[in-house]
Amino acid sequence: FPYTTLFRSRRHQAVTGLDIGVYVPQMGFTFAEILHRARRCEELGIGSLWLYDHMYGPGVPDIDSLEGWTLATALLSRTERLRVGHLVLCNQFRHPAVLAKMATTLDQISGGRLELGVGSGSIEDEHRRMGLAWGSFVDRSERLRETLEILVQAFADERIDFSGTHYAVRDMPVKPGPVQRPRPPLIVGGSGEKYTLPLVARYADVWNVPTYALGEMEHKLAVLRSLCERIGRDPAEIVMSVEAVLALAPDDAALAPVRQLAEKRFGNPAFGLREGGLMGTPAAVVDRLGELQAMGFDQVVLFTHDRASDATLELLAAEVLPRL
Repeated sequence: FPYTTLFRSRRHQAVTGLDIGVYVPQMGFTFAEILHRARRCEELGIGSLWLYDHMYGPGVPDIDSLEGWTLATALLSRTERLRVGHLVLCNQFRHPAVLAKMATTLDQISGGRLELGVGSGSIEDEHRRMGLAWGSFVDRSERLRETLEILVQAFADERIDFSGTHYAVRDMPVKPGPVQRPRPPLIVGGSGEKYTLPLVARYADVWNVPTYALGEMEHKLAVLRSLCERIGRDPAEIVMSVEAVLALAPDDAALAPVRQLAEKRFGNPAFGLREGGLMGTPAAVVDRLGELQAMGFDQVVLFTHDRASDATLELLAAEVLPRL
């Protein structure tokens, strides 16, 4: 089987035809509140829950925000079927050899339910506060490339022997290896055509389209497919994932306040609220998800307008998932 087939079989494809995850940025939540959302997702058949990897909520450093890896570990240890990942881990925060060991350990703890999203870093301010080098985007992209090479080697060989510009690891064992084979899904998010998409084409098992690129999806898909062909990789091997804001109302009469809250929280153009097109009743949302699936997307990760309330999760599970 190609890796894509193995990867999809672990998801809920047989049930929904499209993997649906929920993004719950942990800013302002207690652990109990996030755990409740994770357990409701699991109970309702929602396949995955996603976190961010920042030392504090971007732009709001004085609001409580739990650390992403520790939080993922706690959630995976308290659930049985739910997959948990980050969109995405900041490569600058953890040495890649340490990250490889952390990932194999958490994959063992969770029985193979880790989603491993990695990115080059996006918030300069938190780097400066911690005294971490920020560097240019070119430099961060090269660091990410080396990290991806190290992770691929660690998962395949259970050993790292790597010498690069930024990292050097000498004959380091990584045992036990991951439960998932050939590895936990490597997710690379972003849409930059010069640096990010070439990394997706060469290393990623999953490409996640961020909200700010929703208006360019078809073009970015074409670029990625071209890059894959250039290096001799079948683009069908890469699972296509997209993140978008969901503003779900039970009926037309309830849509106005839902839209109002979504625009208040996600009105910044970077969230692509309108471009995502997932604002409306279950029937309208199902139609739009079908369009995304027809474009080639296998997974949709949803910011909900009300931060994953019980009502929205239950409506999503009852009225959307069965109709996909």
